[in-house]
Amino acid sequence: MTDPPKIIRNNETLQSCYQQLTKNDIICGRIRLHPSEEPLLTDLVERGIKLIPSGTTQVLSKSKVFQVRLLADFMPANTLAIYNQHDLLRATSLYHQENISKVILKLDRKNGGLGVHLFDNIESLYNMAGDRGFGFPFVIQPFMEKARDIRVIILNNYTEAYERNNPYNFRNNLHCGAQPKPFTLCKTQLDFCKKVMKRGAFPYAHLDLILPAGETRECYLIEINLRGGLRGAQLTGSGYQQRTNKIHEMLLQKLLNKNTPSSK
Repeated sequence: MTDPPKIIRNNETLQSCYQQLTKNDIICGRIRLHPSEEPLLTDLVERGIKLIPSGTTQVLSKSKVFQVRLLADFMPANTLAIYNQHDLLRATSLYHQENISKVILKLDRKNGGLGVHLFDNIESLYNMAGDRGFGFPFVIQPFMEKARDIRVIILNNYTEAYERNNPYNFRNNLHCGAQPKPFTLCKTQLDFCKKVMKRGAFPYAHLDLILPAGETRECYLIEINLRGGLRGAQLTGSGYQQRTNKIHEMLLQKLLNKNTPSSK
């Protein structure tokens, strides 16, 4: 008879018993990682340790660049992950070819609009990055004039959406001065969010969508995360925590039942 798996529910316990974990042990909850520590997730998966949420999901939540690599099909056309000067040079040619003028640059791992920069054209961005004004990697994306910014929160059967609008700044983050107002998702938009979550293996998510000017149904993904700010949402911090804990426990029980041999 095999021993039952160890279930790790907090980061302190994980740190103290990391080397002693064995195949089929379970880490239930998000893992706090410093930049460059993501390979630890690979180590855990290689050792057969189960992660809730998955390792892929947790890395996606931390890296805008990785999101582009996996989820670019859901993003505005010509959204690119830039890892080095060669990538940027190729992107410069592409943006000229596509007659793209204004360009957004997003620094990896920056949140709240702090790492978002707007350039009048790709050459200005290239010159700034070429002078090492920004460190690689980062994301570039065509700027969409008069687009609408929608924050969506999906926690199992709970869904909430609100629009964020800032008349004085292209950054629609609330702490940059944007104001929220409730937004009703249509079925097309909700289905879109669920497809994104399925591709990234998100059991729950905060999604930022962009609606092109004049559109009421068409949307694109800007960013997705396991956790985002709740400012502007009806959901409280405690309510959010209760719901995510419940989802974690549901996934944990499903995993335990899957790994428990059925008696005949």
